[in-house]
Amino acid sequence: MSTPSNDRLSQLRNLLECDPHDAFCMYGIAMEYAKSNAHQEAIAWFDRTMETDPAYSYAWYHKARSQDSLGDQAGAIRTLEDGIRHAITAGDTHTEDEMKALLQDIS
Repeated sequence: MSTPSNDRLSQLRNLLECDPHDAFCMYGIAMEYAKSNAHQEAIAWFDRTMETDPAYSYAWYHKARSQDSLGDQAGAIRTLEDGIRHAITAGDTHTEDEMKALLQDIS
């Protein structure tokens, strides 16, 4: 397992210190971990993103991808089902469609 770029991760963490409720920064940190195949850390940051902003639809999508990468298909399916409901509520049809396609691939 590799580690995320320390420089980018450091920048995101500094930005998050300025605004601890910035879901965009949390999502960025999660994506850095996911890109480095550090999926457990990514999932924790996706969870933090979703707790801060449940309508952040791509956090649900990418959390499910990380879960699937770890072999947790059941968890990924639950995440996608919940994420689809949140995307519908938020009116995010694009991410809703992507989650439905991923759900079909995983199921």
